[in-house]
Amino acid sequence: MPVRGSLRRHRFIGTAVSLSAAVALAVTLSACSGDGPPKKAYTVPASLCGITVNPALVEAVLPGGDSLTSATVKPNGGTVRCNLSVDGKEALSLAQAWWSRGQTTATVSGGYAHTDNGTLSEDERFVYTGRAGVGQTVSSCEVSEQPEQDLYIVVETRDTGIDDPEAIEKLLVAYTKAVEGSPACR
Repeated sequence: MPVRGSLRRHRFIGTAVSLSAAVALAVTLSACSGDGPPKKAYTVPASLCGITVNPALVEAVLPGGDSLTSATVKPNGGTVRCNLSVDGKEALSLAQAWWSRGQTTATVSGGYAHTDNGTLSEDERFVYTGRAGVGQTVSSCEVSEQPEQDLYIVVETRDTGIDDPEAIEKLLVAYTKAVEGSPACR
């Protein structure tokens, strides 16, 4: 009989150890996956590549991370792109691009990723999805260097997991208005 009691005790101890290990594993996995989005330890400046915009609107479409950097890129004669990177990985692009006069926002948006089947604003100046958007500046936005052209604003997230149409729309409209009030439109 002492052998039987001893076996029962070992089974109980073995079960208790297995249960403890399972609980510890579950707690570890839970901590790794996190209860929410990764923390944003960086601060978004009020001016991005010379354009002043509400930092909260920009932060809403950026992923979590420790550091934020920005760089101005001019890929061609009429485009100015402000690229934002989080922890060294490109996360967001805010661009100003001149297009031939007579285009529509819907037509121009076809030239940019992630705008397919986007929502067109009532005034037809903005097209946006949860990842990108295109906005047309007002007709008075003219510069001598770009005759017979209209300035469009493009907001594009970069493989960050962000998919928030409302946040993209708010940033797109605010950034477009900020560009309209800047030297880019004079």
